[in-house]
Amino acid sequence: MRPDRPEEPDRPSQPDEPRPVGQAAGPGRPANLAARLRGLRRRLGRPEPADLTSGMVTGLFSIPEGMAYAAIGGFNPVAGLYAGVVPPILGSLTAPTVLMITTLTSAIALTGQSVLADAGLDPHDAGNVAALTVFVGLLMLLMGALRLGVLLSFVSNAVMVGFSTGIALQIITGVFKDATGYQPTGHGKLTRLADWLVHTPDWQLSASLVAAATIAVWALARVVRRLEPVALLIAMVVVSAAVAALGTDVELVRDIAEIPAALPGFTVPDWDALPQLAPGALSVALVALAQAAGIPPSVPNPDGSRSSVNGDFVSQGVANLGGGLFQALPAGGSLSRTGVAASAGARSRWAGVVSGVFLALVVLIAGSLAERIPMPVIGGLILVVGGELVWGKRADILLVVRTSRLSTVAMVATFVATSQLPLQQAIILGAVLSLLLYCVQAARRARFTALTRDAEGRWYTAPVPERLPPGEVTVLDYEGTSFFAELPTLRTYLPDVTGGRNAVLVLVVRTAPDIPSSAILKELRRYTDALHREGGRLVLAGVQPPLAVVLRRTGLADHLGADAITPAGGPLLAPLDRAHAEARAWIADRGRDDPEV
Repeated sequence: MRPDRPEEPDRPSQPDEPRPVGQAAGPGRPANLAARLRGLRRRLGRPEPADLTSGMVTGLFSIPEGMAYAAIGGFNPVAGLYAGVVPPILGSLTAPTVLMITTLTSAIALTGQSVLADAGLDPHDAGNVAALTVFVGLLMLLMGALRLGVLLSFVSNAVMVGFSTGIALQIITGVFKDATGYQPTGHGKLTRLADWLVHTPDWQLSASLVAAATIAVWALARVVRRLEPVALLIAMVVVSAAVAALGTDVELVRDIAEIPAALPGFTVPDWDALPQLAPGALSVALVALAQAAGIPPSVPNPDGSRSSVNGDFVSQGVANLGGGLFQALPAGGSLSRTGVAASAGARSRWAGVVSGVFLALVVLIAGSLAERIPMPVIGGLILVVGGELVWGKRADILLVVRTSRLSTVAMVATFVATSQLPLQQAIILGAVLSLLLYCVQAARRARFTALTRDAEGRWYTAPVPERLPPGEVTVLDYEGTSFFAELPTLRTYLPDVTGGRNAVLVLVVRTAPDIPSSAILKELRRYTDALHREGGRLVLAGVQPPLAVVLRRTGLADHLGADAITPAGGPLLAPLDRAHAEARAWIADRGRDDPEV
């Protein structure tokens, strides 16, 4: 199954072919409909038994986690609960990243709180929350339609590894209070991690023991291969039952808020609030999309199909449009909830659908029972999920470290920024670091390789000469991006023309981009002038048509002289052969007029 692969239309029937029974004689509409239905079936796939159990586990997680995140952001905890109903269903049905669970995250909740506070709007007003969520959904849809996901392709792998690892750390530090009863203080997640470890004596014994028991039961369940997919569910049910039986005094879900025995109702957004929410809604959308961007590399599609960033943008937009109309807070791809689903054995997008449906049933039928889930149980399991996400990144981290020092610095800087700064600032810093990495790597890519031709016409590589030999043809193959940062490299490695009387430099530019830097064109003009003063010339071979247009438009083609541009086309080295032959003929003509050659 490849969700982003275009559907292949049925082969049209030939006149002499019998038409299947029931097929109309029109322009293939039934055939097209059948093809679309087959494409939809391939996209949705078939639910597997593991999707049912993983969906149930994820749905149960959505009760305490969603309510806690909403409470952290100053919202009605029930709105966080409802963010696990409609958004996961719509998001899972439409997302190319099949295991991605679209729901509320702590970063989205905190960013949303800041947006409403800056706009002077009440976060408990359902109309304001609906307006923010719907606006965020519209922006996500617009970004997906404009295919702005391509911008994420410019974010380096090193930056994405640092970002996703920092998000995993945020997930872990976000449940310290639930797992141990101690709320660490300090600016940034690393500081809070250190504070949490230093204040071990301040941990609540009962909460810590329940969290530790949850992790232990999970680990024991994973020892049995058949129980591994449902280890999270087993740990949640067993430890919750033990806490209830022993009467252990720990915080429960009902201590956050009561769960109403009702499904989310339709809510009309407060349209008058939209102008005040415009700038902030974009921040929420960017935070959500950036978090979701870390999911495909961390949790790839089990069926091997490719994810689509633009498709994920659209799916999250659809999820927010639907969720905003049914009392949900803004949602995005949740790495923690996706990690729960994957750890519980999810195999297809149906796990997310089941999680939303199951949560709705639990709220409607067994809300009072769900209120008895201990928060330390959820804290312990989230520690497990976050730890697995960090552990799963070890190979990527080592790969970056072994690749280059510069990439390692970018990865560490992004990780620290994600851990210490507001997420929207960390996103901007990561983008800037990616741009710097690209510029440096592009500048390093520029190189010249000398090519020599033997008597049989075969080309061989050779060292680049320091000076152009007089009366000879020198061939250099250029490889680079023609980025302005390559200018020092060009000036360093282009051969000196001094004394190169009637010399010809053939520069093979078959890999040059369509629109080179104006600084590079200026340098080529300067070098051409230097060659002309020595009676030589510069010839460009393998010029692609768009580049030829730029050379003519800028006047460089006329400056080079007649027949100084050999266009690309034909066999790979055919332009070089033509340019070389013309250059030797030019030198021969010059030799007849210049006795010194």
